[in-house]
Amino acid sequence: MSVFLGTHQNRLDAKGRVSIPASFRTALRAQAAAGESLVILRPSHQHPCIEAWPPATFAALSQPLDRLDMFSDDHDDMAAALYADAYPADSDREGRIILPDTLKEHARLTDSVAFMGLGRIFQIWEPAAAERRRAEARTRSRQVALPARGGNGGAAP
Repeated sequence: MSVFLGTHQNRLDAKGRVSIPASFRTALRAQAAAGESLVILRPSHQHPCIEAWPPATFAALSQPLDRLDMFSDDHDDMAAALYADAYPADSDREGRIILPDTLKEHARLTDSVAFMGLGRIFQIWEPAAAERRRAEARTRSRQVALPARGGNGGAAP
């Protein structure tokens, strides 16, 4: 499986287009099925950035929804949170995608953007905010206790 690694900075042009880093485009194309969009863009629920999801990974988000009553408020709330602000995007020949205005506003993007790889997905940030986030993540990650392997949630056998 291809993963998204590193942090890359590119310029946002006057038409709201930005080039996806070549290594990220390669990873997206390796995961794309025929006829699907290259990437799904959505606002992060936790940070002032745009999340970029390969379509198959994004589709996996619907699995918990399948366990809810389709006509319930819980289902409607979760579906709206996941899908109402999501945008499929395809790149042009130069590897550029158009960032919707609502997503640019959410991430406070102006002329430069930082692409930050997170393994299965990547995020698009205002560059200074991306640097602050990476520093915060490095500090906080030192305190994280990872669960033990074996699926028992870290509990002793």
